[in-house]
Amino acid sequence: MTNDLVLSILLLSVLVSVAINGLLRNIAKKNNILIDLPDKSRKFHKRPTPLSGGLGIFISIMISAKIYIDLNDLNGYIPLFSETIMFASLGLLIFFLLDDLIGVRYLYRLLFQILATLIIIYVTGVQINNFGNLLGFGGMELGSLSIPVTVFCVVGVMNAFNMIDGINGLCAGSALSMLLFSGFHSGFIYDSMLILVIGSILGFLVYNLRIFGKKRAVFLGDSGSNILGFIVAWVAIYTSQNVSYDVSPMSMVWFIAVPLLDCIGLIISRTLRGISWAAPGRDHIHHKLMLKFSPESSLLIIIIFTSFLSMIAIYLDTNFKEYISFYLFMLFAISYYLIFHFYVKPATNNENI
Repeated sequence: MTNDLVLSILLLSVLVSVAINGLLRNIAKKNNILIDLPDKSRKFHKRPTPLSGGLGIFISIMISAKIYIDLNDLNGYIPLFSETIMFASLGLLIFFLLDDLIGVRYLYRLLFQILATLIIIYVTGVQINNFGNLLGFGGMELGSLSIPVTVFCVVGVMNAFNMIDGINGLCAGSALSMLLFSGFHSGFIYDSMLILVIGSILGFLVYNLRIFGKKRAVFLGDSGSNILGFIVAWVAIYTSQNVSYDVSPMSMVWFIAVPLLDCIGLIISRTLRGISWAAPGRDHIHHKLMLKFSPESSLLIIIIFTSFLSMIAIYLDTNFKEYISFYLFMLFAISYYLIFHFYVKPATNNENI
């Protein structure tokens, strides 16, 4: 796939996504369904806002893929991995749209995330078999632990992206950064329909970042954040476990470092304070940044920081052994935790941030 074709597909998917997300937003507003109402505790928006972003992204991917397939006469040539990802994502979309509408108990959410992950594993055979040479003593083969470790990692990434979806553009922007950096670094973007996902996210961000105005804003909802986390996790696994792409698993960890460490640090911090880690709160990285900065500035800081970490990942993956990357990441992770979960106190519900 040439650069010109990549750009053409990207433009197609962006335009489709802008149209579909706008249409779904109008339908949601007109019929008063999938609407997120503001409150005074942890939500920052002031207007009722549609939660149709996940549905919009998924439909945009499917329509763009159909157009791309028909124009290039690719019927029957879509990889099994891509087909299965979209099938499992459809199931996640339906389930978490229900969650957005009426709310679903956390245990059922977790079970459905596990089910979707197992579908990918058993249909495609893709899973985490090797962590690479993390410690400097040779490759770490998982053997019989491969499937449970894969399930744990995928579900963990899904929840990390869901938990960081606290300000406009953060979850989608984090996913976009990971897919772009990992896609170009591995080359996966040139021989897959990953670019359709990227374009569909960009089209959604037009509304999520309120480029057309605050009254036309759209949120991801749990359906959107879970689908994006699911796709990000499987792109990371597929490329890092496939010898054709020659990228290390550690580089993928760097690409999603911010949502991953925010989630892990929050779990540790809340456990130490005797608070349920699954409960809503205002102790995420974006909440703490907003003690000093506006939501827009906080988003910009996080995305720039994420991009910087991604460039570090590529540099380390290209020039050093995996265990160097792993030890540096552990040093960074400890520093991150100490700064954001020890020195910087969480915001309270009464603070005007």
